[in-house]
Amino acid sequence: MNRETTNRIRFVIEDVLPPILRDSTLFRQAASLVWGKHIGKLAKFRERAPFLTAEEYADLYREHPRVHAGTDNSRACIDRIVASIAGESVCDVGCGTGALLRHIKAGNPGLNRLTGVDFVIDDAAGIIGVEYVAAMIEKLPFEDGEFDTVVCTHVIEHVLEYRQAIAELRRIARRRLIIVVPREREYRYSFNPHFNFFPYTHSFLRAVHPVPARHVCVDIGRDIFYMEERMELGA
Repeated sequence: MNRETTNRIRFVIEDVLPPILRDSTLFRQAASLVWGKHIGKLAKFRERAPFLTAEEYADLYREHPRVHAGTDNSRACIDRIVASIAGESVCDVGCGTGALLRHIKAGNPGLNRLTGVDFVIDDAAGIIGVEYVAAMIEKLPFEDGEFDTVVCTHVIEHVLEYRQAIAELRRIARRRLIIVVPREREYRYSFNPHFNFFPYTHSFLRAVHPVPARHVCVDIGRDIFYMEERMELGA
């Protein structure tokens, strides 16, 4: 299933169904027909977010079904990211299978360094010319301003310490930072292990405060695309 399809489904279950139904046992039972007991596990996962151990966090993601083939990004977001790359070095934090890096490489042949980071890189494809680093987003093993462009898509919604994560992304980005998160509302029962929810573009702008003067924050088909220029901040 691609992102465009799931976004259409999300429109119905997030915006059309009333909250009283979305948080009900009836919805949980219906959702269980698709994912069984995992729906209940996701609800408990969010409830216990402040108390989770690293092992519990890793186990949930190990068991979580992969919804999208290759990437969580829509074609429109991929095109916007590829066209927004600045400089000669790129770091994709939360690279997953490396699918986005493949698009970035193809669309920007002048790049001399491509790096993919994830807390587990077992699923990363062996793309020639891409280095993979296993690390947590809250503590990235790079120097200040090490990459011209830093990209992070569909990660911030999963991170409990998301402000620390954003600070790390800003720290290693020299010229440009690009972040994509889903535009969604929080409900008790859902099909994803998200901690953070941003129903509007201005909701995400509060999360990345302080926002530099040179930035873009737009809705692209139920995903929020955010880009900021780092040069003016002296980073």
